[in-house]
Amino acid sequence: MAEETECPKCKPGAPMWVVTFGDMMSLLLCFFVLLLSFATMDIIKFRQMAASLKNAFGVQTEIDAYETVKGTSVVAEHFTPGTVEPTPLNEIRQKTTEEKPYLDIPEQTKNLSPQEIQKRFEALQLEKLNEEARKIRESLKEEIKAGKVSVETEQWKIIIRIHEQGSFPSGSAVLNAGFGPSMAKIADAVKLSRGKIVIAGHTDDVPIVSERYRSNWELSAARAVTVAHELLRGGVDSQRLMVAGYADTRPLLPNTNETNRAKNRRVEIVLEQQDRAEPQSAVPALPQRSAHE
Repeated sequence: MAEETECPKCKPGAPMWVVTFGDMMSLLLCFFVLLLSFATMDIIKFRQMAASLKNAFGVQTEIDAYETVKGTSVVAEHFTPGTVEPTPLNEIRQKTTEEKPYLDIPEQTKNLSPQEIQKRFEALQLEKLNEEARKIRESLKEEIKAGKVSVETEQWKIIIRIHEQGSFPSGSAVLNAGFGPSMAKIADAVKLSRGKIVIAGHTDDVPIVSERYRSNWELSAARAVTVAHELLRGGVDSQRLMVAGYADTRPLLPNTNETNRAKNRRVEIVLEQQDRAEPQSAVPALPQRSAHE
């Protein structure tokens, strides 16, 4: 048998099975194109088919998980929940020892008219004023007994009168050396009081004959200034002070004899109670006392 010789001009091609595979793929493509051309899309059936595929290839059973699986939780493995305790709060309450300028209106006065409330309020304020005057008299009882000082109340004022006897020499505005302790007691009493302080100097109607003072006006004002300096030295607030000299224009008694003239020569320390409420309009504005005070 003669040996087959290869043609030198022939080039090697693809394997024979590739032709058969290509024919089969062409036939399958034509087959699916024909199927698609003859088929109609049913949405309901398509959704049913998709649901069946989901059950076949997806999650078949859903279990509600209320807790994290401890075997796969890093937080649960390394950390444990702590005990919840309420945070302690610092309770701060305000407390004051300062005396309030206004008094509280009792609960039973809410049904009263403004005029009746004002009357009760003024009565309480007068009682408070008299109590303060009583304390001043108690602190100055030795001076009052000696006739050097007198304490009186007039309307909404407390008046401390320093008489000329034992305090100032005749025609002079310099305090006597022995009146220093008494002046210190007066300063202590005034320092604890409330309201504005008016220091007023008064003389009699006898014209003064002096090289230092041209008239009783200068003498009365100089004595008032001397008392003011003593109060400042005792610790009284300078913002509360007011100095005035009235000479013989405001006598206590008629200047008809020497006894009356001696009483008219004086220096008055007037404590004006400025915290008194005005009629009706100020009554509703009274502050209420807090429960913790």
